Amino acid sequence: MATVRIEHVAVWTDDIDRCLQFYVRWFGATFGARYRNEAKGFESCFLGFASGARIEVMRSTTLAPLRSEPGAQRMGLTHLALEVGGEADVDGLAARMLAAGVPLLDGPRRTGDGYYECVVLDPDGNRLELAASR
Repeated sequence: MATVRIEHVAVWTDDIDRCLQFYVRWFGATFGARYRNEAKGFESCFLGFASGARIEVMRSTTLAPLRSEPGAQRMGLTHLALEVGGEADVDGLAARMLAAGVPLLDGPRRTGDGYYECVVLDPDGNRLELAASR
């Protein structure tokens, strides 16, 4: 069997610029050119990280928003974990994000399964785990 790795994760947003700037500001992401398909009411842009990981940020004019409480637990993809360095890096980033008004849901703390993490929300209410290197 060939080696399998996750190529990218995609998230829907109603404001691509807001979403891009969040990941650029807090995680040093870069982004490329936007793709637009006017006939389908679709546009997207890829965020890239130094590790090679990528997130596709997508917007659609034909997709009805499914709104739930920001950060609510739900079936399906529930969070994205981003390794941000050591425990001190998690603590520092969490403190800076909290001071800037980014919602912090939990932590920083050590979990029962040994992770050191903090849970914040991106601008669209998606849960992000800020994880320390293991």
